[in-house]
Amino acid sequence: MSEIMLAIFAGFIVGAFFTAVKLPLPAPPVLSGIMGIVGVYLGGVAYQTVIERFFS
Repeated sequence: MSEIMLAIFAGFIVGAFFTAVKLPLPAPPVLSGIMGIVGVYLGGVAYQTVIERFFS
């Protein structure tokens, strides 16, 4: 839970800083960005599952 809070806090600080210096936010569009993150996570989980099931 603390990792989640630290990630949110870090994102908040970065967002505030970029807005303060009038730069575009370093994030993809909301829905496609979230889906990309979910895809990366699911790919990692699937890889670990396949390796553990078939190669250990």
